[in-house]
Amino acid sequence: MSSKEIRLDSGRTGRINMPEAIYCEGKTTEHCLQAVNEMLTNENFSDTIIATRANPEQFSALLDLEPTLALGTTLSWRHRSAHGFTVGIISAGTSDLPVANECKITLEALGHSTFNITDVGVSGLHRLTGALPQIVKADILVAIAGMEGSMPTVLAGLVPHPIIAVPTSSGYGSSFEGITAFLSMTASCAQRIAVVGIDNGFGAACAAHRASQLIRLETT
Repeated sequence: MSSKEIRLDSGRTGRINMPEAIYCEGKTTEHCLQAVNEMLTNENFSDTIIATRANPEQFSALLDLEPTLALGTTLSWRHRSAHGFTVGIISAGTSDLPVANECKITLEALGHSTFNITDVGVSGLHRLTGALPQIVKADILVAIAGMEGSMPTVLAGLVPHPIIAVPTSSGYGSSFEGITAFLSMTASCAQRIAVVGIDNGFGAACAAHRASQLIRLETT
């Protein structure tokens, strides 16, 4: 394999204070191992390392590199120091857990504390309202939902937190693999909702991290 097949961005942290992530889907296992190995051993890379969307073969191979955290299809190494922000990851259904796990590992690699609340979709609204005492303890929320995608809007009407909404591809026919949820979230009447792409737990975590930086600036 030519070294030119992998071109890592060692200057990204310095430019935007965000690490380069390795998106494993579509790559060979060798590509993934090469990328993580270079980031672990190259002195130009000192930031956290995140690998997302690893298939079972890639995930198993990357475990040999002793990640700090590994869950689902996501692995991370060399986490940033904790900085006091807590992000609540709220999932409408258990089917949304793969996206929630990607979000969780990314946030923890970036130095955030997290907690997950799962299966609180609006088809049983009492489950969501019953979880509010824990939900309000977060500084920022990530709300993950498929189907019709209404849970983030309902949540935004109940709490004052910034909310990063993530549409997922879970759902039947007219859910159109997440398009319905995406359109619903972008058409929300509730304030304070920012929407990322379908199934993009990594992007939601990065958006929540940026929100934390803005909150920190406002309070200093």
